[in-house]
Amino acid sequence: MLRVPPEFQSTISAFSKIFSRPVWIKAQLLLCAAICCPGSRTICNLLRAANLSDDKKFHKYHRFLSRDKWSALSASSILLRLLVTAFVPAEAVLIFGIDETIERRWGRMIAKRAIHRDAVRSSASHLVKCSGLKWMSLMLLTPLPWLKKATWALPVLTALCPSRRFWEKRAQPRSHKTLMTWAGQILVWLARSTNNLNRKVFLIGDGSYATFSLMGKAVDRGVGLIVRMKINSRLYHRPPPGVPGKRGPKPKKGKRILEMKRRLTDLRVKWWPVTFTEWYGGKEMEMLITSGVSIWTSGGKGELIWVKWVLIKDPSGKLEPVLLACTDLEASREDIVRFFVRRWQVEVTFAEVRRHLGVETQRQWSDLAIERSTPLLMGLFSIVCLLAKPLFEAGKIEVGATAWYKKTSYTFSDVLRAVRQCIWDVSNYSVSGEKDLVAKLKAKIRYFEQLVTLAVA
Repeated sequence: MLRVPPEFQSTISAFSKIFSRPVWIKAQLLLCAAICCPGSRTICNLLRAANLSDDKKFHKYHRFLSRDKWSALSASSILLRLLVTAFVPAEAVLIFGIDETIERRWGRMIAKRAIHRDAVRSSASHLVKCSGLKWMSLMLLTPLPWLKKATWALPVLTALCPSRRFWEKRAQPRSHKTLMTWAGQILVWLARSTNNLNRKVFLIGDGSYATFSLMGKAVDRGVGLIVRMKINSRLYHRPPPGVPGKRGPKPKKGKRILEMKRRLTDLRVKWWPVTFTEWYGGKEMEMLITSGVSIWTSGGKGELIWVKWVLIKDPSGKLEPVLLACTDLEASREDIVRFFVRRWQVEVTFAEVRRHLGVETQRQWSDLAIERSTPLLMGLFSIVCLLAKPLFEAGKIEVGATAWYKKTSYTFSDVLRAVRQCIWDVSNYSVSGEKDLVAKLKAKIRYFEQLVTLAVA
């Protein structure tokens, strides 16, 4: 049976408060098995990886997802505190990214499944749809001790976002919760969870998160929301000062500022050259930026919000201009661009959890098990990074380079391999209770044959 190594005990035990004693024993076993399992992350494969194929009470492990009482939201709060304590320097700002992904699933019993646009395979001229579940994930964007200058996106909270059809077909129909409604709830949870940390919090999103409702919540909760805006967004100057003695309502906005497309070629606009060391792909990139503080309005709806905008232009003209907006008016223009570039790591994490942690390979059918399994696998990415920190400090993580692939920096596969090796060493490779040496060696060989079979099946 797999056991938790002493190096990991302090990190793992932080989650014990949300489980009862019997459930906590199962949770530790399934956690170690999910890390060591090389194949799909079904409960049966986890039991095979833990050398519990002969356990007659295997059904109790299935109940961990479908029936046992524990709060995934409380687990996310604990994980957030652990990540901030372990990886974010004292008094540094907290940067989070938010985005959606599709878990491709089929099955009539999956009530919240729908047909969604596949953002990975689609393009501007080609639309691809797929059947699955849509998840919205909140991730901490932070450097790690084994990285030289890059950052990783560590999942903290993942929520299932059902389609409109699900809400309409309920026995008691409810109004549809849009993606921005879910994003607003996650933003409120983030503000509440980081309130006692006394740090500035920034949330990074793409163009779909540039809405008045979400920006308004960010302003009310003190979270700096950085989003990408359309190049033709309606931005206005400050309202003119009121005329003494003039009656009637005072204007809420001034004249419209110079359009961004014209601003790109206007010689009166002052541009600042800035070199970013963490551009996309880990490269250095020199860009021209200009910024200002304006009022963003929705046109006829009468909604107004103050934003600090940053316009980015490529000096070589190869890249399209980008307009960013931030609700924190005190943030510097360089930081706004630097924080937004980190958002790309969210897509990298989505790819890593599919490749190494078995997302989209689970086969749960009950609603509660589905709502728990994917957030657990997403959070497993962050837990593996937490467990790898003491191993890196002890010099137990190596770069897995080969003759045809010479790596210069650590990747998640290197970190995962080191954590697996530590669990196997402490667990004595899950050897059964035979006492003679020959029987132990045979048990080890059978166990490794089983793991290899799972990996290639």
